[in-house]
Amino acid sequence: STHSPSNGSSRTLSAREMYLFDTGGQYLDGTTDITRTVHWGEPTPLQKEAYTRVLMGNIDLSRLVFPSNTAGGTVESFARRALWDVGLNYGHGTGHGIGNFLSVHEWPVGFQSNNVPLEAGMFTSIEPGYYQDGEFGIRIEDVALVVEAQTEKPFLTFEVVSLVPYDRNLIDLSLLSPEQIRYLNSYYERIRAHVGPELRRQRLEAAYVWLQESTEP
Repeated sequence: STHSPSNGSSRTLSAREMYLFDTGGQYLDGTTDITRTVHWGEPTPLQKEAYTRVLMGNIDLSRLVFPSNTAGGTVESFARRALWDVGLNYGHGTGHGIGNFLSVHEWPVGFQSNNVPLEAGMFTSIEPGYYQDGEFGIRIEDVALVVEAQTEKPFLTFEVVSLVPYDRNLIDLSLLSPEQIRYLNSYYERIRAHVGPELRRQRLEAAYVWLQESTEP
């Protein structure tokens, strides 16, 4: 459904709050469903920690290596663990299959108990979150492709295909492990390599500068 602003329901955004935007589009070669959360001012310590832990869960599931024929429900808790560590959680699914110019929520892929086992070639979203009623909401959603892992026996892992930086203003680096930081840095290198030249080609210089700043190691 499309959203049309109206004077009755609209409100002014300010730099003093978090902003969650769930974006996507239908293209001939695929469907996108990408959520990012940003804060343009000074986030509270809770907002920063909650965001960082949501990001940690997103990274932990994205870089997981698991046996072929594993059901999504078996690995789902990797996306929640960093939140569980401090008694936080979220009340929605961790991801759903994504159609190719079809349905944004494409059955039967995903992380619920009634979804089919994951196989190479499937697209799923990975989208942990955290919500404080009436105050703020956080979700970090990427589209990931199930691929074969570089292991002796045929195992699987994910390749994140959404190339959008996360909000540096909300990341508490002291919570991240060296592996998580390495993952972020290689993800940022991939974003620069794929998106940078395209922004240059379209002469979107301001966007290019933003991209470089947002993907600093």
